[in-house]
Amino acid sequence: MQRILQRSTREPQDVNKTPLNERHHAAGARMIDFGGWEMPVSYTDIMSEHRAVREGVGLFDLAHMGRLAISGPDADTLVQRSQTNDVDRIKVGQIRYAMFLNERGGVIDDILVHRRPSDLFLVVNASRREVDLARLKELSEGLDVVIDDQSENLGMLAIQGPKSPEVVSRLVEDIDVDGLGYYRLAEGRILGEAGMITRTGYTGEDGFELYLPASSLVDLWDAALEQGAPEGLRPCGLGARDTLRLEAGMPLYGHEITEDVNPVEAGLMFGVRLKKPDYPGKDVIARVKAEGPKRRIVGLAVEGRRIPRQGYTVLSGEAEVGRIASGSWSPTFERAIATALVAAEVSDVGRELTIDIRGRTATARVVALPFYKRDGSGSLNTTDS
Repeated sequence: MQRILQRSTREPQDVNKTPLNERHHAAGARMIDFGGWEMPVSYTDIMSEHRAVREGVGLFDLAHMGRLAISGPDADTLVQRSQTNDVDRIKVGQIRYAMFLNERGGVIDDILVHRRPSDLFLVVNASRREVDLARLKELSEGLDVVIDDQSENLGMLAIQGPKSPEVVSRLVEDIDVDGLGYYRLAEGRILGEAGMITRTGYTGEDGFELYLPASSLVDLWDAALEQGAPEGLRPCGLGARDTLRLEAGMPLYGHEITEDVNPVEAGLMFGVRLKKPDYPGKDVIARVKAEGPKRRIVGLAVEGRRIPRQGYTVLSGEAEVGRIASGSWSPTFERAIATALVAAEVSDVGRELTIDIRGRTATARVVALPFYKRDGSGSLNTTDS
């Protein structure tokens, strides 16, 4: 018996707001519409918030993300047939990166699959939650499974940066924070209430994501600010989150990945298992991998101070060879960087390309992703370019 639980207590509104919305306004955050949610883009400035995470610790509101719990006798069957990773290889307490694909192999969404003792817990992108739910509902026909959309009643925030373990340790009571491995979860008490923490993030730094009932999220936010004060913890907006993830080579839905870009092209095959039962797009991905992709997502180190933005044309000589996926000024490397989807024949590291930036050209060099790794092995960590 299939059951879909969508527990909405909000009145219909043009823009969704997280439980922390009033805190953001009180802190003077600059707010934007992000996928139908009013979210902080910055509190002070993006550069300083970015550096706070690279050097210390930052706090992010993630309550706009989708959170889906899949339970019942056929939960594993549903999740196995709907996404790219192998559920049978995910042990209790482990987390894996995966994707929902369409029949053409394009990415519907990228997700995290968590194995808990009683269910599989999926974190999905805010703008794709309804699409993901529709996909799960379609593939659950005939299964004994419950799909519980917990996005509104379960809160989520992130504490990221090299000093994050110290802060998180002060917020939990019965969880070994230092002993929690990367891409692992632990359930326990947060501020005296049942919750969950994961050693995951979207910044390229050590960090954690914390889950607590939405009704307690304001208390958790306030406690994090207080307990993180000795480490200089700062609230950070989506602007810093974007520059951090771009430096770390992490994809953003609608930019590096879309329904027209497949995991082979995007360099995300670490989240794909071809030796598992069928799922939408599997045969296409196997063929593209075997034949080699015609396009690839690449990193670009851009000369000059002009910033290439999504959709700008990439050229090799006079020929158009691709489009920019994401572009920004890098606070860490103090230079312009970008990702682009380009023809495979011009995707080799070291190749020089040009970008049309509002009618003027900028020279760019293809570099390996990620640009930044905290162990110093990123492509721009190891050069003076």
